[in-house]
Amino acid sequence: MSDHDHPNQFALLKQRRFAPFFWTQFSGAANDNLFKFAFTVMVTYQLSVDWLPPNMAGLLIGALFILPFLLFSATSGQLTDKYDKTSMMRFVKNFEIVVMLLAAYGFMNDSVPVLLACTFLMGLHSTLFGPVKFAYLPQVLSEREITGGNGMVEMGTFVAILLGQVAGGLLVAMPEVGHRDVAIGCVLLALLGRMVAQAIPASPATDPGLKINWNPVSETWRNLKLAHEQLAVFRSLLGISWMWFFGAVFLSQFPSLAKEVLHGDEQVASFLLVLFSVGIGAGSLLCEVLSKRHVEIGLVPLGAIGMSVFSIDLYFALRGLPEVASMGVGTFIGQAQHWRVMLDLMLLSLFAGLYSVPMYALIQMRSQPTHRARIIAANNILNALFMIGSSVIAGVLLKSGFSIPQIFLLTGIANAVVAFYIFMLVPEYLLRFVAWVMSRLIYRFKVRGDDNIPSQGAAVLVCNHVSFVDAVLLMAASPRPIYFIMDHRIFQVPVLGWLFRLAKAIPIAPRSENPATYETALDAAANVLREGELLCIFPEGGLTRDGSLQEFKGGIMKILERTSAMGISVPVVPMALTNLWGSFFSRVEQGGAMVRPFRRGMFNRVGLNVGGAVPVSDIQPALLRERVAQLLTQG
Repeated sequence: MSDHDHPNQFALLKQRRFAPFFWTQFSGAANDNLFKFAFTVMVTYQLSVDWLPPNMAGLLIGALFILPFLLFSATSGQLTDKYDKTSMMRFVKNFEIVVMLLAAYGFMNDSVPVLLACTFLMGLHSTLFGPVKFAYLPQVLSEREITGGNGMVEMGTFVAILLGQVAGGLLVAMPEVGHRDVAIGCVLLALLGRMVAQAIPASPATDPGLKINWNPVSETWRNLKLAHEQLAVFRSLLGISWMWFFGAVFLSQFPSLAKEVLHGDEQVASFLLVLFSVGIGAGSLLCEVLSKRHVEIGLVPLGAIGMSVFSIDLYFALRGLPEVASMGVGTFIGQAQHWRVMLDLMLLSLFAGLYSVPMYALIQMRSQPTHRARIIAANNILNALFMIGSSVIAGVLLKSGFSIPQIFLLTGIANAVVAFYIFMLVPEYLLRFVAWVMSRLIYRFKVRGDDNIPSQGAAVLVCNHVSFVDAVLLMAASPRPIYFIMDHRIFQVPVLGWLFRLAKAIPIAPRSENPATYETALDAAANVLREGELLCIFPEGGLTRDGSLQEFKGGIMKILERTSAMGISVPVVPMALTNLWGSFFSRVEQGGAMVRPFRRGMFNRVGLNVGGAVPVSDIQPALLRERVAQLLTQG
């Protein structure tokens, strides 16, 4: 599917493989929240229940809703891998209708025990739907569509949560008919969701032979171990769980923040929720624009930086607000000192959207399809644990005398520490961030023919060598990690040397100069290909001094000889960097010194042309040089 077929992520809403699924998910999220919020308002403001004080009601409802995620996520992950995902979705929707009929009885009769039972069952409904939701997308969307698809689902979920909560709050507060209208609304939404689910196309089981282990404890442990086998995936799961921890701190404190710090009424609390949801939705949709339709995990550090900056700034924005009588939304928005608070909340959540969508996409693309749903289930278990941890920690801090703004400040600082730790553990995030900044902010970087970079399996990429940052730009062009063989002297360049060590680049020296380094480099290169990864080599052996293409050395033949001795045949993909010569990071003829900074200005237009793979049987250095030279003339 080419880019032209789908101008952007919204085009997916016109397609049968995505639209019915999107609306099924949307109606479920809206119904969850209509039900939960109406029930919370009912027990907080309307009914006096001796055994459930109002200040505990929200906590109990939240805990009952999250409990099934801990108990049944592992089982639901197995069911999703074993059965057709569309059948699973229809089953979950049938289950939702039954629960909502029961809830309707509870609302009509003001029966708190029945509604508490329904809260648990709606949590179970979401637990069953979670793995299906994230395992279905990679089955029907290509690598170029997955970021946009995830962004749409994230945005849709938050809009649905928002509409559900607003509708729940408004309906339940209507005198006399409120409870009846909530009951009707819940049942209608469930029926609507089931009707839309009928249109979802079949999505075959990925592991039909799976034996279900019904013991949730041992299966949960097994899921976490399964996720841990792929470290990049597991650490991304931890990263997403941290985002839920971070978000839960803010979401849980909005009612108290509105009342005690901002001196607003219930509508101000709802308005803060609107701002937060709009921010997350905007961030989720921005991901596709900023990532140029690939899975771009370089956005994750950008998201983490924004989350910390704006949650710390929120602390300063909330300090010293004057004591006033309780105000409505109009008065709140009308006062200039609140604008910074609103902007901080919106930007903080926008960056949280930028942070989470690429992580979800990475998990979907890198997990093995046969047990993708079980990995997502492990993610849901971790999310639930982190959210519970977040409530406990926030509760302890409040009891210890910390104010709500101080809790936000601590969360922002903790986020910076956790993010730094994650990026040191998985340097790929940091490297992709540097590559993203380089290719978007320092150069205007255009890639042609990037479909020729294999999305799976080993390949050797062969490219001309123009500047010190060639490797960084190639990283930006590839959705997968690339291992580079690089001149050992480049590792002595400050900052860049550290970056390339972080990227596990392989240093090489000419055989005549250092035979040991040369042999070690060839062994390491053959190993990378044996692992099924991408290897990039600059066959000129050093940076060009005058912008022209040098002779290609024979090192690539040695690497291919080693891989064929292992019985591996790998495609060789020629590439050419264009317009980079003469920019700040390239060399100039006189004695190989760097050119004067920014001789060709910032924001230069540079390009990468990628050619079709050359069959192994035809490969000769001269032929490869000819292919790269042809690609150079294209841009």
